[in-house]
Amino acid sequence: MTDGTTRVFRWEEDARIEVRSLGGEVVIEANAAGLKTLAGYLLTLAQDGTRDGAHLHLEEHNGLEEGSASLVLERCDGE
Repeated sequence: MTDGTTRVFRWEEDARIEVRSLGGEVVIEANAAGLKTLAGYLLTLAQDGTRDGAHLHLEEHNGLEEGSASLVLERCDGE
């Protein structure tokens, strides 16, 4: 909840998202539903009134495929 407004993060049905760290690269591999899920999360964090520092953790057993690296999506309006 931010400024009295609840933010809803919706998981698309059949979404599959895998995150891999390969040296200096991060690979996010997802099916269409997974990409829509991530896009929705990013758009939700970008909404007016969402506070700086608002974030969402995605981890193995919390949305991501088994063996995935953890992923944090965070809004940062400062430098």
